[in-house]
Amino acid sequence: MLGLNLLAVAAGLAAWWGLTAAGAIGLPGPGDVALQALASARDGQLFGDAAASLARVLAGFLLGIALAVPVGFLMGWYAVARGLVEPYVQFFRVIPPLAIIPLAIVTLGIGEAPKVFVIFLAAFLSSVVATYQGVVGVDRTFIDAARVLGAGDFTIFRRVVVPASTPFIMVGVRIGLGSSWATVVAAELIAAQSGLGFRMQQAQLYYDLPTIFVSLVAIGVLGLAMDRGVVALDRRLTAWQERA
Repeated sequence: MLGLNLLAVAAGLAAWWGLTAAGAIGLPGPGDVALQALASARDGQLFGDAAASLARVLAGFLLGIALAVPVGFLMGWYAVARGLVEPYVQFFRVIPPLAIIPLAIVTLGIGEAPKVFVIFLAAFLSSVVATYQGVVGVDRTFIDAARVLGAGDFTIFRRVVVPASTPFIMVGVRIGLGSSWATVVAAELIAAQSGLGFRMQQAQLYYDLPTIFVSLVAIGVLGLAMDRGVVALDRRLTAWQERA
């Protein structure tokens, strides 16, 4: 699989180089982007922007997941909690987190809080529904069998519901991570002074395409690395599950 991944990346770079060398597309080639990345890394700008964006994504993402998992369990396990919470979850799900930016600025100011908040909202809304679906989708046969064997509600929840819903939770975590990175660029429009999204916006003003591509590639690489980490955790937590 790794060999195929590397082959796909090499083919993509070759196609990109070929199209730009032939003048088929008005974009910088891989060489120009690599030179700009080296220049940005040499003066520390690239690492500073990457660290700023990564900190915001991690803060919003971890807060979102930390709240989404218990809320999703409550919605799936208790009908009363589902009736009270689900309307709000479904309401905010149809509102793009980016549309919350003006409200976040007015209520939270222009510091780090509104940036982290919109990322948190994106991660939370993407993950809470997956957790809820995982809980309500647990096979009733497992629960009934546990009750017949004398297990109480807490034991059933801990030994049956949590393991059975973990694959759904991890899917929600991956989706939430992608939503967090997708939101960070817009979040950094809020009076940011650093960050990959901020750098892209600055480069746009001067039509600095290589810098835009450097930021895009950096976001992709960081997001992919974090996603691979989540996949590794998923495999560890769901080692009991049969895989194709």
